[in-house]
Amino acid sequence: MGLKFLKRGAAIAATIVLASSTVVRAESLPSALAAAYNNSGLLEQNRAVLRAADEDVAQAMASLRPTLSYIARTYGDYFDAQNPAIGQGSVLSGDIFISAQVILFDFGRNQLSVEAAKEAVLATRQGLISVEQQVLYDAVSAYMGLHRDQEFVRLARSNLAVLTQELQATQDRFDVGEVTRTDVSLAQASLESSRSDLVEAQGQEAISREVYRTAIGKYPTGYVEPPRAPTTPSSLEAARQVALRTHPDILAAQKFVRVAEINEQAARLAYRPTLSATARAGYTAYSQTFNRSDASVGLELSGPIYQGGRIPSVQRQALANVQGQRANLHQARLYVDENVGRAWSILLVSRASLEALKAQVVAATDAFEGVREEARLGARTTLDVLNSEQNLLDARARVIDATTNQYLAAYGLLASMGLLTAENLNLNVQTYDPETYYRAVENAPAAFSQQGRALDRVLKSLSK
Repeated sequence: MGLKFLKRGAAIAATIVLASSTVVRAESLPSALAAAYNNSGLLEQNRAVLRAADEDVAQAMASLRPTLSYIARTYGDYFDAQNPAIGQGSVLSGDIFISAQVILFDFGRNQLSVEAAKEAVLATRQGLISVEQQVLYDAVSAYMGLHRDQEFVRLARSNLAVLTQELQATQDRFDVGEVTRTDVSLAQASLESSRSDLVEAQGQEAISREVYRTAIGKYPTGYVEPPRAPTTPSSLEAARQVALRTHPDILAAQKFVRVAEINEQAARLAYRPTLSATARAGYTAYSQTFNRSDASVGLELSGPIYQGGRIPSVQRQALANVQGQRANLHQARLYVDENVGRAWSILLVSRASLEALKAQVVAATDAFEGVREEARLGARTTLDVLNSEQNLLDARARVIDATTNQYLAAYGLLASMGLLTAENLNLNVQTYDPETYYRAVENAPAAFSQQGRALDRVLKSLSK
């Protein structure tokens, strides 16, 4: 007659109202979700991935700007038959040159690289939203799992109290000769089983606390008490329309299609030449008395003639990537659409199941009270009472499961639509703004500039 339901997954039964006057403070679901958002290492990891993608934009934009570099070298064995001051022989010399170059025209290849990097950043941002949804859903699951097990502990304690009273009543009836020793043994066995189930429930609650700590980032401060289930769309079609517009997997896939198209466009321009302006200034010193300085300015036109078939291969590869990303977008839409339909069905089933189980609890309660009263009058046996009590216990446990399933189904539907985010849930957190770092690096500040040093400080603070 044990609480075998304790191994099932889900949380609180709305029909079971147990005393909570001893609870000092309840841990609310919004505060738990806020803690999960603030403490998630997975979110921090993917924010760093996004910042790395931001740097791709800065590096691509650098190709549109002038470059300045230097060369310093020393060498010997200098030969100069035309200069009598040096003559011929082994001479130690050295020079230093500063050169500048800027691309004047490349048919837009570098600009296309910038656009591709920007689109990749937007895709990575959507990936970060997907991770945020997973973090928050895991937090909901951990929260509801702990709430379920706390309710099971309370239910087990309540059941233990009922069976203790039942054993006492059976013992009293045995003392006056109304029941046999077998009835007392049955009541005693049920009571001991109930004690075992309470210990099992407490152990499962302890496990759920650890799961909670991993998902939320801290142990709960008190009894976890979920609010009302979140608002969901009124129809499956409305949910699907929202998902097609807002789900991060679809939006990311769209951006990756655009990246592939831009790269394919750039690959088609690979045979076009590049026109650059160059400038060079240098100074050469010799171990003897002769020194020399020079400077030059000019234009440079460069382009491929033959590269062993590499360029056509790159072009074919770029076209294949476009086709692959378009197929990926199609698959993402199908996957999201399927998940919305699945989540919608689970939500409807959980609602219907919960209503039926609530009615079962009402009927089982009436049946238990009736059987117990009939047993007092001698019309029922102790076994009948214990069986009826177990039926009521199982019904209440199923309500706990169904209530949790309804919560998880509601949040699962939000996730399938792309709406399980800190912003949409109005969590009391400082949401991560991807634009802040992006704007800081977009202009690719010089490494030793004031802006560059400020950016370094921002990055160091983010890494703490």
